[in-house]
Amino acid sequence: MEMQPTISKVLNYIFIIATCSLLTMPAAFAGNKKIMTIRAAKIIAERAIVESVYGLKLRATEEVKDMIAASFVGTTESKTSAKIKGIKIEDVVYDSEKDIAKATASIQLDSITNIDGKKIDLKNKIFRRVGFATSTPSRSGPLKALRAAEMDAYTQIIKRVVGFTLESQSTVKNYMLTSDLVKTKVMATTYLAEIVNYGWDESGDAFVKMQLNTKEVAGMMGEGIIGEDEIIEVEGAGAQEDDYKTAQKK
Repeated sequence: MEMQPTISKVLNYIFIIATCSLLTMPAAFAGNKKIMTIRAAKIIAERAIVESVYGLKLRATEEVKDMIAASFVGTTESKTSAKIKGIKIEDVVYDSEKDIAKATASIQLDSITNIDGKKIDLKNKIFRRVGFATSTPSRSGPLKALRAAEMDAYTQIIKRVVGFTLESQSTVKNYMLTSDLVKTKVMATTYLAEIVNYGWDESGDAFVKMQLNTKEVAGMMGEGIIGEDEIIEVEGAGAQEDDYKTAQKK
């Protein structure tokens, strides 16, 4: 007749199993930095989708005094707000050494009512955008530069498609230029622009190449072709360091 195992044998068995499990576990317990970084990248990618498809409001000004580049002042602000569903996160890549995550988001819809209240037939086209994030402030420089380049590209798209306001004042006294001021203003909405390339140069400055297929957009909106060129492509720029202040002081 087979004997039932004693309590001590059962406890020994549990101890052996628990010990083996501990030995196979990683040497250090995982923290939440990776999780938080990835989640932030997903949110940034979702914002990019909303800006591309739903649209964003943008206001930008540029000012140059006396034709001196050191006097240049440029400011850009954007805003978007939408209730949207259907965004999927297709891929996530995390660099543990740099603590930077990249998330790829996509959306495919029949139609959408955009930021201007216009219904657009998206014809089930798939839109994809990426988002980057980090939990380490010292690693955020390249990511901030990329966002700045993206904003610059949006501004240039609007200037090409919608137009902008230019104000100029020049004063000449005794045949000599005493003052010169040029100011441009942009305030409009943009949507359906796509990023075709992005990256950083050797110095760390970022670039974003943005494209708008005016014929495709016109077909989606049911309106005439916007502008003269079928494909409008611009390149936005963004910097990590503000070495421009040094030039202003000279």
